[in-house]
Amino acid sequence: MKTVIVGTGYVGLVTGTCFAEMGIEVVCVDIDKAKIENLKKGISPIYEPGLDEMIERNVAKKRLSFSTSLKDSLEGVDVVFSAVGTPSDEDGSADLKYVLDVAKEVGENINSYCLIVTKSTVPVGTAQKVKKAIQDALDKRGKKIDFDIASNPEFLKEGNAIKDFMFPDRIVVGVESERARDLMDKLYKPFTLNGHNIIYMDVPSAEMTKYAANAMLAVRISFMNEIANLCEKVGADVSMVRKGIGSDPRIGSKFLYSGIGYGGSCFPKDVKALYKTGLENDIELKVVRAAEERNDEQKLVLFHKLKTIYPDLKGKTIALWGLSFKPETDDMREAPSLYILEALSKEGCTIKAYDPIAIEETKRRLQNIKVEYCNDPYEALENANALLLLTEWKEFRLPSWKRAKELMKDLVLLDGRNIYDGKEMRELGFYYEGIGTR
Repeated sequence: MKTVIVGTGYVGLVTGTCFAEMGIEVVCVDIDKAKIENLKKGISPIYEPGLDEMIERNVAKKRLSFSTSLKDSLEGVDVVFSAVGTPSDEDGSADLKYVLDVAKEVGENINSYCLIVTKSTVPVGTAQKVKKAIQDALDKRGKKIDFDIASNPEFLKEGNAIKDFMFPDRIVVGVESERARDLMDKLYKPFTLNGHNIIYMDVPSAEMTKYAANAMLAVRISFMNEIANLCEKVGADVSMVRKGIGSDPRIGSKFLYSGIGYGGSCFPKDVKALYKTGLENDIELKVVRAAEERNDEQKLVLFHKLKTIYPDLKGKTIALWGLSFKPETDDMREAPSLYILEALSKEGCTIKAYDPIAIEETKRRLQNIKVEYCNDPYEALENANALLLLTEWKEFRLPSWKRAKELMKDLVLLDGRNIYDGKEMRELGFYYEGIGTR
């Protein structure tokens, strides 16, 4: 069974590699020549634990290959996955240019039946636009070739993507025909053998499922951040509140952690796109909008705490632990650290930052902001007036506070992820604040 994955970004590369791991012949296609040449050499464009080894293994087994030509890759293909980017337009809607470009090229080059599956996160109705683009291209060629469309949204968590794909909690597929369903059954059979059932539905419902899932999680995060901010005012502890409400099975304990807001490639973009879809259909999604507004404000909550301690930050040395939007990834898209770095820079601070993976990506994104990037967390603490914990990497969980106290000028610790015990830190001599904790 031959499968083509168009787009070698986070979703496409993980999808193609995991399918190859199950014995499926996969060609990953991308127009970025440098990226493809690097992949052929075993150099991945993204950081994801375990992915490099899996790519190398499947390339060696000749189950996984890479190409810049979609046209050449379509010969004898059974399924084409479109996993290209859908960036936000200025108005928040998803830009479908790359999705429709893929559809057009498929229509211009297929010579036999195949199934075209949208893996990218797209608004409801996109599949029909894909279908029309393919059919228009076929009509221009004067060809009558059967094809089907399907929607198969991804639910991958960065830093845990391989496990999520190989052992999914759900596989959502939207189809229009039994032929398409049969192909998807065959493709996902290695996964369903482990008891992971496919949830079949119509195509619009599958497209909506992805957006609804991410919006729900974003709402939970923003809700807990609001509760945390209120806890600080009334003397409650959000960690206790979380245990109290999380024990209710109707609520559950997942995604009830307070912090400095969500970032990454999915939640910010998808929340905006869903809200825009609502407006286009005369529905204002007020809860979704409120979640986004809270998140935008939450990204600077540590900065505002710091300003309360040091009203004049000019000349202060501020240490940052963590830069990526979450652990186990170098993804800096919409990371809270970007907003904090910009705010600190405007205040005239000396900024010292350490992240185990994301430093190079931060440098690329913030070329106009002066930051001293450090080789280890303790180097960042030298003469620091304050330490801001931004990303909960494992190596930050049990540092040597004795060494930290020897290095820091002022013992100010602002914990943006609530990974430290406030009572313990105060007993050690630190001025400590978390997010909604005592």
